[in-house]
Order: sequence, then C-alpha cells, then structure tokens
Amino acid sequence: MSGRVTRISIAPVKSLGLVHPEESEIGPRGVAGDLRFWLVDEELRLFNNKRCGPLVRIRPEWDEESRTLALTLPDGERVEGVVELGEPVVADLWGFPNPSHRVSGPWEAAISRVAGRPVTLLWADDHATDRGYRGGDISLVSIASLERLREEGGVDGPIDGRRFRLLFEIDGVRAHEEDEWLGTQVQVGEAVLALNGDIGRCVVPTQDPDTGIPDVDTPGTLARYRREGRNEPLPFGVYGSVAVPGRVRVGDPVLPLQRSLLATG
Repeated sequence: MSGRVTRISIAPVKSLGLVHPEESEIGPRGVAGDLRFWLVDEELRLFNNKRCGPLVRIRPEWDEESRTLALTLPDGERVEGVVELGEPVVADLWGFPNPSHRVSGPWEAAISRVAGRPVTLLWADDHATDRGYRGGDISLVSIASLERLREEGGVDGPIDGRRFRLLFEIDGVRAHEEDEWLGTQVQVGEAVLALNGDIGRCVVPTQDPDTGIPDVDTPGTLARYRREGRNEPLPFGVYGSVAVPGRVRVGDPVLPLQRSLLATG
C-alpha cells in the first residue's frame, strides 16, 4: 500500500515545541536545522522532556541560513536574535559524544526560567538526534498506528502524533504497516529513506504535546500489545537514514520500494 504525508514536524531545539512546515528539504543527514540545539544541565547531562515536560510550551522559530533564533515563552515574552557560538563543549548524548558549542545570547536564561533551574543551550555541530549513531536521521509513524494505540488504551478522542515527536506522520496505510518496511527503502516525496529500526518509547509520549503534563499511559498500553520490537522494547514508529535527498511536502506520496525482509521471512 502507498500512503501520503499528513504532517511534518521538526524541533529546532530538542525538547521545546515543534514546528510544522508545509515542506522541507531532506538532506543527507535529515532536515537542516532539525535538532540543531539541545540542552544540558550543570553536569552536562541531557536535559529534556523526561525531566521537564513543560519545555514544550516554549515555541521556537529558527532560520538556518540567517542563524536567527526566536523563542516565545509561555507568558508571551519573545526572545530573538542572531546566534553566536561560544566555547566548544564536550557532552554525550545517550552515551555517545555529540560535538557542540555553547550558544551566546539571551535564550539560555529564558529557557532556564521555564525549566526552573539553570540549563545550558548547545549548538549541535551536526544534529542532536537520539539515534543518529544508528542511522536515525529521520522518523515516521502512521495515523492508523496512532488510532490503534488509542483503541488499545481506551482513550477518548484521537491521540495527537506530536506526542512522539517524529519527522513524518503518514496516512493511507494499515496500523503498524511501517514496521513491515524495516530493512527496506521507502520513497517519501522526492526523497528516498532507508528504514533501519523501530523506536522504543519512554515517558515523553505520556505528555500532552501543548502542556507537557502526562495524561495518557502510552508505555503501559504498548506493554500490553507491543512489548517487544525489532530493536527496542515498547516500539512505536520507525527511524532511518536518507538514501536519496529531496524535497518533501505535506500531501506527497509515501511508497515502499520493496517488500520488507521481515514480511518475507
């Protein structure tokens, strides 16, 4: 079956609010500017939604070419300017070195006020992608999978895909059909993606994507009907790398280019 792209979600600053462009240029390492920035605490440990869900209430705007970053805080205050890089920082992202630089400017103090503690804003020299070391520069999930999760969890109303913070949401395919594409290539708009693995889930998708407050037991539901995945436990959505760069627009077709090795045994 073929599907179509229904939403594109990028996170200029890891763990802050998402941005939803109508189209994006997919380069060799994903969308330029996606996960450009990330946060660490005083001990240089990742500071993310697991530790402070309300970070999603900060709305970012980022222009990769002009290096202009704007943050709109929950109280309406807007902090904007051109990003200048400070000293290099040696910090690990999930146990792997992620070369970065400290960001000079007003954004760090603004984010710290929302977080309720001092945090450091870093510019990732590449991307702050959780699974980048495993070829995880892009990710996707289907609307049908979200609906299956809703049914299994007995949730009233649709489950918003923004909870999972994946690059593409697609429609027109069966629930969890994207799992069958692992180990294959899929054309999405002008780009071709190589799907490498499934994404195990933590507490972040329990949080309302507008407030950061937990309100849906996604890990508990997945434990009941999707405990084991190909790569990680409690899988929901898949990740991959870019085989052929290209532009992707909302409404573009999603077409598997070969049958999955999993499906054929």
